[in-house]
Amino acid sequence: MLMSGGDRWFNVRSQYTFNSKIKEIKVVIKVDGLEIPNQHNAKAPNLEQAFHRMAQMEPNLDHDVSWFLLPSYWAKMVVALISFLCFANSYDGDFVFDDSEAIINNKDLRAETPLGDLWYHDFWGSKLSSNTSHKSYRPLTVLTFRVNWDTIITISENIDEPVEMVHKMLFSQVAGIVGRADLLCALFFLLSFLGYCKAFRENKEGHMFSVFWVLVSVVLGAIAMLCKEQGITILGLNAVFDALVINKINPLELIRKLLYKDKALENAGLLRKGLLFRITLLMCGGAGILYIRWRIMGTGPPAFTEVDNPASFADSLFVRAINYNYYYSLNAWLLLCPWWLCFDWSMGCIPLIKSVSDWRIIALAALWFCLIGLICQALCSEDSHKRRILTLGLGFLIIPFLPASNLFFRVGFVVAERVIYLPSIGYCILFTYGFSLLSKQAKRKKILAVAVLGILLINIMRCALRSSQWRSEEQLFRSALSVCPLNAKVHYNVGKNLADKGNQSAAIKYYREAVRLNPKYVHAMNNLGNILKERNELHEAEELLSLAVQIQPDFAAAWMNLGIVQNSLRRFEEAEQSYWTAIKHRKKYPDCYYNLGRLYADLNRHIDALNAWRNATVLKPEHSLAWNNMIILLDNTGNLAQAEAVGREALELIPNDHSLMFSLANVLGKSQKYKESEALFLKAIKANPNAASYHGNLAVLYHRWGNLDLAKKHYEVSLKLDPMAPGTKENYNLLRRKLEQLQKKGGA
Repeated sequence: MLMSGGDRWFNVRSQYTFNSKIKEIKVVIKVDGLEIPNQHNAKAPNLEQAFHRMAQMEPNLDHDVSWFLLPSYWAKMVVALISFLCFANSYDGDFVFDDSEAIINNKDLRAETPLGDLWYHDFWGSKLSSNTSHKSYRPLTVLTFRVNWDTIITISENIDEPVEMVHKMLFSQVAGIVGRADLLCALFFLLSFLGYCKAFRENKEGHMFSVFWVLVSVVLGAIAMLCKEQGITILGLNAVFDALVINKINPLELIRKLLYKDKALENAGLLRKGLLFRITLLMCGGAGILYIRWRIMGTGPPAFTEVDNPASFADSLFVRAINYNYYYSLNAWLLLCPWWLCFDWSMGCIPLIKSVSDWRIIALAALWFCLIGLICQALCSEDSHKRRILTLGLGFLIIPFLPASNLFFRVGFVVAERVIYLPSIGYCILFTYGFSLLSKQAKRKKILAVAVLGILLINIMRCALRSSQWRSEEQLFRSALSVCPLNAKVHYNVGKNLADKGNQSAAIKYYREAVRLNPKYVHAMNNLGNILKERNELHEAEELLSLAVQIQPDFAAAWMNLGIVQNSLRRFEEAEQSYWTAIKHRKKYPDCYYNLGRLYADLNRHIDALNAWRNATVLKPEHSLAWNNMIILLDNTGNLAQAEAVGREALELIPNDHSLMFSLANVLGKSQKYKESEALFLKAIKANPNAASYHGNLAVLYHRWGNLDLAKKHYEVSLKLDPMAPGTKENYNLLRRKLEQLQKKGGA
């Protein structure tokens, strides 16, 4: 709505002259001083080139909204300031929601992952060919994350800046970081559109358009798609823009001629001015891009469940159609009034419409009434300016939204605010044009200006508020409770956030509500069962976990947790069976092998325990607990040489793990390698100075070694840290008696 005074718009004026003698209306179009004869004059020179130059230019709206006219420099400054005000409070926020999976836990961002893997993995780092893959193919967006990550490692190695601060500096952007996919896609989407427009400005002598720039537009469209899937729709938008705006084809007239097999199709513009050739280029480019993506992705579509998109699983075609259309109206409302925003709209957030008596049908009627009215104006209006602007606005509004419409394939969401980011371009075009029409009609333009500025201010405030809600997961999840109180996932995420902070009592409340709202919500059952297990409410935990694996038999995590509960209830055979079932459904499951090893250790099946822990470390070399348990078990069974070998192997893989240093130091001390043992104890204490057991065992080492004063010192430190440390007080008393005896002997 802010217009730069430095930009020169294309002005079109028409003069009409009536000649009574020859009964002919002559139309002379003046385009910035250039006279162009009416296209009905077939002999007019340079008609085609002039036509194309005129068709791609937008009408001048500056005079309609002259009170918003600013110099170019100030217009840019105002836009920058507004953007800063909207998002200034989100630059240092946490990694929230999908950020964790896309960045923190995404192995494709790590230096050890070959760059080539990015082209065969989805947005979350899983193989595209996997049945569990979400099929979100955005390698260029992931590549930008990878560049950020590599930069973080470089900076953190060369400065003393905390790694977390460096993370935030380099990943800072508009609220949620995964939204970068939408930003990059929009950038190349618009570049592709501008490249297509340039094809008509950069035409060579004797040619109507530049093939080079059409191909550039296709390539930029492919890049947009590699940033986010929606980007491919730019090829369709370019085709519509070419046909309806550049060539001014009237679809209604074209359909009529096709139905009546009119031989004058050339007059309809379909075969003239190279349109068919350009459309063929766009179609071939799009087909090639989709084929390559299909080959990489595999033939299987992503697997979505009923809770992700309930309407798409409805048996009735009527229910599906009416709910899809209701979702469209909700998206339109979010563009008009983005007040009710939620990070997730699934799981009962929007109850299904099942009959025409539902009052929400009104929203569908309102949506289609407005859309049909705009489409009719775009196709049938006598004002060519209006037709071009409305066609362009509707094209940007509708075409990028089509992949999210459920018309061509099932999508994994009900409503997702991110998918209306590109369509908002069309909304802005339509809003600005509507505002210019109002301005032209309004008598008191200052009142209209105040109203528009008020809308702008309200939206800035709303945007700033929403940005603050994205600063942390707790704020984000709680903000959704008032918008979608029936959404089980919202309650689940609030509960999970509370559990991560140690507030188990409050977490239980939200997990129970999530299960109440969705009795088949296995992830909520699993997490609730875990908390109840830790609170020693084992029987209820077992019931919940058993129900979870009944509902989803391949839920490996629930099987493992059920095994832990059964182990605690001393039902060892059932626990072992549960562990092996979990491993059957998830072949690479190091945590399950670790827990299986603990079960075997409790049963004194030492060889089986060592094998299970070894499997855990093979699958996850940094699994410190499995390494520690192997060292301790070998130590306790007297296999000191083997324990030492395992300890050294573990420390090579995890050199800074103080618990491994402590365990190996104990083994070395028993092997009378006092000097090496002392060095490891001191290194472990430096890493974790408040561990009472570290000081206590170092004191035992000094006691055996004969360094009694140092032994006394570390016994006292250990007892100060933990007065109830087992064995330490007895050892300290033994040392004191020995020191007293030595003093008596020395005195004698």
